[in-house]
Amino acid sequence: MKGFHRFLLRFILHAFGLVGLILGSFSVQAEDGTLAVANNFYAPIQMLVDDFAKVSGFQLSVSTGSTGQLYTQIVNGAPFDLFLAADTVRPEKLVNQGLGFEPFVYARGVLVLWSKQANYDVKEHMLLGDYNHFAIADPKLAPYGLAAQQALAKMGLWESMTPKIVMGKGLNPTFQFLSTGNAQLGMVAKSQVFKNGQYIGGSFWEVPVSDYEPIEQAAVTLKSGVEKTAINAFLEYYSSERAQKIVSSFGYLQ
Repeated sequence: MKGFHRFLLRFILHAFGLVGLILGSFSVQAEDGTLAVANNFYAPIQMLVDDFAKVSGFQLSVSTGSTGQLYTQIVNGAPFDLFLAADTVRPEKLVNQGLGFEPFVYARGVLVLWSKQANYDVKEHMLLGDYNHFAIADPKLAPYGLAAQQALAKMGLWESMTPKIVMGKGLNPTFQFLSTGNAQLGMVAKSQVFKNGQYIGGSFWEVPVSDYEPIEQAAVTLKSGVEKTAINAFLEYYSSERAQKIVSSFGYLQ
């Protein structure tokens, strides 16, 4: 019996040792971070975060909204670790306010005129005014909305189109106008209708990049994320060829 007791004791200690190792390993892998991501980059970031989890074991959560909305949330104390904006202005503001560090351009966006209807000459219908509603993101909140306003103004259409324009608070609500048919035409980010190197439905016209100011999208590490291993690991991962292939597959410019 004594031998059995010694065996049982060794078994219990060994089991607890394994549990400790497992828990210790889990605590490292479960260290996470929270990303605030502009609407246009939501589909790419989901794929990136999933791939990052496979190669690193880290789990990152994602919140999305318009750049303006997310900026306001951060200024008001939202607990984000990394902000991926759709412009460079808000990240720079956060740095100047002492809330962010070392911004960098992580993507360059493309503006697209789009309709859910297939085989539809979207440019011709836009020029003729042949639509009931035209959707763009609010230029005050979303850089892609500002780019749309710039492009329409350059084409001499902005003033005449204004009565038919419906504005979303970000690109996701704007795309909802289009995908539900509540707006027949609109301008959105290419990344919303482009995946794996091709358009995924509807009809499109890529707005000439000369018709709007370059959409340079900057990321900035926020105070709570500076010392987080998961955030630093993600930033290193993002610069890899593996990650950049994912970004390019959504139509972003290099």
